[in-house]
Amino acid sequence: MRLDVLIALSIASTLALGGTVLAQQPAPSPAPAAPSGPPADYGPPITNEQAKTVAAAALAEAKKNNWRMAFAIVGPAGELVYFEKMDGTQLASVEIAQGKARTAVLFRRPSKAFADQYAAGNTAFMTFPEKPVASEGGVPIVVNGKIIGAIGASGGTGQQDGLAAAAGASAAK
Repeated sequence: MRLDVLIALSIASTLALGGTVLAQQPAPSPAPAAPSGPPADYGPPITNEQAKTVAAAALAEAKKNNWRMAFAIVGPAGELVYFEKMDGTQLASVEIAQGKARTAVLFRRPSKAFADQYAAGNTAFMTFPEKPVASEGGVPIVVNGKIIGAIGASGGTGQQDGLAAAAGASAAK
């Protein structure tokens, strides 16, 4: 066979196989939902009294629904300010609640945002130096448009943790 025919056949087969490979690639994951408005700036750190109010509201939500949970309230730098664990809460919830709270305050968004990304197949955030907890239940505490801390709840399902944490965060003044 002549060289030019061999080259033409090589190019044609490469193009045909390349198209097949491209057709088998998984669809790209959807773009992350844009947060509603810019993330809030950090404000003065949550006080101990504010943290107790937040924890009390979260605890009331958990008791109302017969959930056994742990609650961690952290300041803007992710430092633990207040912690409460209900009797009968699973032991792992102590660390998980703190991780969810740290995630919410350091990334200025609910920890559910990372759970949603993980579910969509986007795991790039797992390479971050500060690894976020990709589980619902961490919520920033915002007062006067500024993040003063966050609450993390653990012990129920993700949705239950999220509801209890939201109840706590909404009690901050």
